[in-house]
Amino acid sequence: MIWLSGRWLILATAAGFRTSSSGGLDMGRFDKHSVVVYEDETCKPPVGLGLNKAAEVSLLLNLKDLPEPSILVEVLKCRARKQGARFLSFNPVNGKWKFEVDHFSRFGLVDEEEEDVLMDEAAVRQPIAELRERDPPSNGYEIELSHSLPAHLGLDPAKMQEMRMAMFYNEEDDEYMEDGFPSDERYLSRERMNVDSPTSSSGKGPKLRSVSPLHMSSQKAGRRSGMPSRKEPHTLLEYSVNFSELVPSTRGMLMSGQNKGFPVKMTKVEGFKLPAEQETPVAGKMYANCVVDAALFMGRSFRVGWGPNGMLVHSGSLVNSPGTGLSSVIHIEKVASDKVVRDDKNKIKEDLEELVFSDPMDLHKSLDHEFLETESDSFRLKLQKVVANRLVLPDICRSYIDIIERQLEVSDLSMSSRVLLMHQVTVWELIRVLFSERANGNQLEPIGDDDQEGMVLDKKEGSVNIDLDALPLVRRADFSNWLQDSVCHRVQGEVGSLSDARYLEHILLLLTGRQLDSATEVAASRGDVRLAVLLSQAGGSMTNRSDLSQQLDLWKMNGLDFNYIEEDRLKVYELLAGNIQAAFQDSSIDWKRYLGLIMWYQLQPDTSLDVIIRFYDHLLSKGKVPYPVPVYIDEGPLDEALKWSPGDRFDISFYLMLLHASQDEKFGLLKTMFSAFSSSYDPLDYHMIWHQRSILEAIGAFNSNDLHLLDLSFVYQLLCLGKCHWAIYVILHMPYLDDAPYIHEKLIREVLSQYCELWSKDDAQRQCIVELGIPEEWIYEALALYHEYYGDQQGALENFIRCGNWKKAHTIFMTSIAHTMFLSSNHQEIWEITSALENHKSEIADWDLGAGIYIDFYILKNSMQEESAMDDSDSLLKKNESCKSFFGRLNDSLLVWGSKLPVESRACYSKMTDELCELFMKAPGVAMNLHMECFQTMLNAPVADDRKSSYLQEAVSVFTEILCSDS
Repeated sequence: MIWLSGRWLILATAAGFRTSSSGGLDMGRFDKHSVVVYEDETCKPPVGLGLNKAAEVSLLLNLKDLPEPSILVEVLKCRARKQGARFLSFNPVNGKWKFEVDHFSRFGLVDEEEEDVLMDEAAVRQPIAELRERDPPSNGYEIELSHSLPAHLGLDPAKMQEMRMAMFYNEEDDEYMEDGFPSDERYLSRERMNVDSPTSSSGKGPKLRSVSPLHMSSQKAGRRSGMPSRKEPHTLLEYSVNFSELVPSTRGMLMSGQNKGFPVKMTKVEGFKLPAEQETPVAGKMYANCVVDAALFMGRSFRVGWGPNGMLVHSGSLVNSPGTGLSSVIHIEKVASDKVVRDDKNKIKEDLEELVFSDPMDLHKSLDHEFLETESDSFRLKLQKVVANRLVLPDICRSYIDIIERQLEVSDLSMSSRVLLMHQVTVWELIRVLFSERANGNQLEPIGDDDQEGMVLDKKEGSVNIDLDALPLVRRADFSNWLQDSVCHRVQGEVGSLSDARYLEHILLLLTGRQLDSATEVAASRGDVRLAVLLSQAGGSMTNRSDLSQQLDLWKMNGLDFNYIEEDRLKVYELLAGNIQAAFQDSSIDWKRYLGLIMWYQLQPDTSLDVIIRFYDHLLSKGKVPYPVPVYIDEGPLDEALKWSPGDRFDISFYLMLLHASQDEKFGLLKTMFSAFSSSYDPLDYHMIWHQRSILEAIGAFNSNDLHLLDLSFVYQLLCLGKCHWAIYVILHMPYLDDAPYIHEKLIREVLSQYCELWSKDDAQRQCIVELGIPEEWIYEALALYHEYYGDQQGALENFIRCGNWKKAHTIFMTSIAHTMFLSSNHQEIWEITSALENHKSEIADWDLGAGIYIDFYILKNSMQEESAMDDSDSLLKKNESCKSFFGRLNDSLLVWGSKLPVESRACYSKMTDELCELFMKAPGVAMNLHMECFQTMLNAPVADDRKSSYLQEAVSVFTEILCSDS
């Protein structure tokens, strides 16, 4: 009987100790809380020898500083189980703890700090209610919490602290806490939430899991000393459907292993609700009305992210839905990227889908291309780029306009869709006006519709020669006509709402659209001849404008009472005098008409178009002209309400004007210009922007390698619609980058793999992919992965062979295909597959122990069959040596492949052995001793035990025959 530190008495019933003069052990030593029998592990004898035997250990515990016996029993069971011992009993009267050990090396309470944990168990077993009733600590903890994030959110910081410790405990947050939960060691030393766990489902009684600071410190010490700490997975909360039946001891929240001891009073969970007037750090429109972020509520178990096929997983309010949603509710939404092909009933129209995507892509593909061949490993890829000149630009624009006009003929289109389509027509017309050139540089040809009027130069049948210096004026005239056509529908709409008595306002509106003939006719019909004469000269020479301006100034200087002149008449006079701000200071007018007013009535008639655009941009920077808002904001109507404010972006038409005015200067607004919002309210619609960018870059309007976002966005849109071949076509048009030379290969392979089910079942798409010059190896590799994913190992094998992945093909053949074919007697197929693999056996590891076995089997079997008719002992000896080597390879193959080979493969090997052994036994009369050597080879073969028994019986029969013959 030995005392340990004055506390524990240890009795060893199956092992003894030899003490030295110093009172210790010859082979061990006493620690404070344990006994080490063999201090040097290298000198420890095997189990069962020496003192390293099974033993029953009894420890007398001092109960004064330990928890109550009902808790201590579970603690002792846990300690015994961790040491590999078996708990026998515990006597709460005398404190005797008995347990059995299989070997006698080290036992007791091993860790020094774990004993302190036991001493503190009673102190930490206080309910949460008592913690709340205590006075707040005086260390500033309450002050810090009052300025934390929970306090800002209108939540109880203490409750949030309890919830966080219960659900999201993290070992890395021991020394400090983030997100507004500061830590304090003095406060947390005994007041953290540590209580009994609910009864486990196994029915073995309660289990104590402590998360006290002492326990945490022991974990930290273990990490500092280099011991790896095992992190248990933290599960999400699981809620029962019927909350009224919840019992805290058996049901409720399922938490991670480190926090099972937290009793939770279950209530119906409805998420965090805050009053609308509550100010929070994450409130506001820009945060989609999320009052509490899901990451705060659920810790690391959730984050906003994209799933496949446009699935968006997030919290808070639904996309584009007003109101404040609960952040504790996770939404899975399908974000539609195909709104552009839906009608007013939100149904996809197949004919519209072809017009919107396939027809423009076919047109783009029909244009001239230049090719750049890139090399990736052993594969070559042809990158493409459209090439065009400004002479053919009008024809290209006209072709795109024809496609859009066919879209307008589709029935059941929503009004907003029609507005966007009409806008696309004007955009292509503007591209033609701003960037096209005329043949030979000096020949004027009619451009645009035949019924256009208002050309500065007279038109004659055929073509006329003009001076090169007049070409800017021709472009200016074309731009003027474009502006008139673009604003005509708005002018007519506003004029139609006027009464006949307001003819001066009617004239003023007609002037905003430069409809001078109509304005003159209205004035003449009213008998206002003088005004009609002035209107007929509007926008003419600067002398007329100067005279009108001087006349107005004279009236003001002479004190003319303007109350006797109609206000609208004065506005007309101001406009004809070139004073636009005075004419429309109290009127709202769109930016296109205001730009036209500046060009038609304020600047000189020979002002170049570049100067006009830069002048408007200058006034825009000072806030003196209307903001060029996108068309869906300017004209509407929209199906959905949008959050937009001036300054976000321009309309794509204005970007095109700025691009033209920049001339040779670097244009720095390309990314904003080719964003979806510059021409559409749908942030995922890039179908027409990509074409406009491609054509503008082809004619040399700009050159940029920094528009990959546009390319990838359009690729995503095409993939969501199942048009994989066009997505690959777009990828091939992405510019080559020296710092990312393999981006095209990576994207194409990813598309082929992820969308294999779509393009592989569409012959037209597959043929198009092949015509694009995509390496067949990539196509077969994607098909192989697809077949393997769905369990079609035969299809996977064929495609892996076609794509040249010999290692993967060999693995599939050995683990999934070979045994099935062999047992089904499909030997010809096995021979063809193995022959194809044999040509690349240098690239395959363990070829001789894999598919090479089947080739050698067929060769060996054929040779033995051919020699079976020969009565030759040398031939049998040769067969025996060949079979011995082959059987050895079979055994080695089983060892190398191990569990990767199914049972059928082992049966396959056994059948091979049987067939070869049969040929042995059919050998005609040869020496008996040679037969015995063959039996020895057969018994070493990988066959079933019953077959070995038959071979052994045959060997005994032969051996008996030998004995009889000798006698």
